[in-house]
Amino acid sequence: MRKILVVILLFTLCVGCGSRKKIVTKKSDQPVEVIIKNEPEENKNEEVEIRDTLAIVNPVINNTSKYIEVYKDIAMQEMLTYGIPASITLAQGILESGSGRGRLAAEANNHFGIKCHDWTGDKIYHDDDERQECFRKYISAETSFRDHSEFLVNRKRYSRLFELKKSDYKNWAKELRKAGYATDRKYPEKLIGLIERYELHQYDKLVLGNDYQVIDEQVTENETEHIVIKGDTLYSISKKYGLTVPELQRINNLSDNTISIGQILKIQSN
Repeated sequence: MRKILVVILLFTLCVGCGSRKKIVTKKSDQPVEVIIKNEPEENKNEEVEIRDTLAIVNPVINNTSKYIEVYKDIAMQEMLTYGIPASITLAQGILESGSGRGRLAAEANNHFGIKCHDWTGDKIYHDDDERQECFRKYISAETSFRDHSEFLVNRKRYSRLFELKKSDYKNWAKELRKAGYATDRKYPEKLIGLIERYELHQYDKLVLGNDYQVIDEQVTENETEHIVIKGDTLYSISKKYGLTVPELQRINNLSDNTISIGQILKIQSN
């Protein structure tokens, strides 16, 4: 009898020692139990790919250089399609969105501070020149870049921009302010400063190739003011516009040679 019991016990132990990766089914109405000890290697690979994809769709931007890296290709494509210098698009995006970290960019994908106007899409309200002004809300940053291009192309007040050379980022910056894009008097100088600091004009060169022209700073017939940038002196400005320093001082009511970055100087008498 004892031998029989030992045989039965050994048989029971052998049956219970199967692989835990097996699918074990129970009779009739009992649920199916699936026990997997280790996750298959292919599942791990799929998870990594998904995370990488999400990182591209929602990039983490913690500085201006990263912003440029993420959006430079979009800016160059917009230049090819609409003729707006990539340097100007990037500089405006950096300035208006705080390099992608401002509230409008973070919550509404609005990288250019474009207000609602005749907008029929989603909106966001944000304090700007006045409290709780209406701004456009986009489904993606790419959509914001495209709307920025169409905003400039389709409004007559910006038409003079497209008479300028595509490598003439300085006059593009000045004309944007004259046309009313921003109320900040230092807006052109800020754009120019960003373009030169981060060498954004290199992306204009990539798009234009052999057609890129270095602009020799000359006075245009309609130019009536000069925005002081880093390195300017009254002497250098007077030479540029064919004036003497005393003439420049008289036109601008200056008592000495002191000028500051962003200051707007008249170069023609009224």
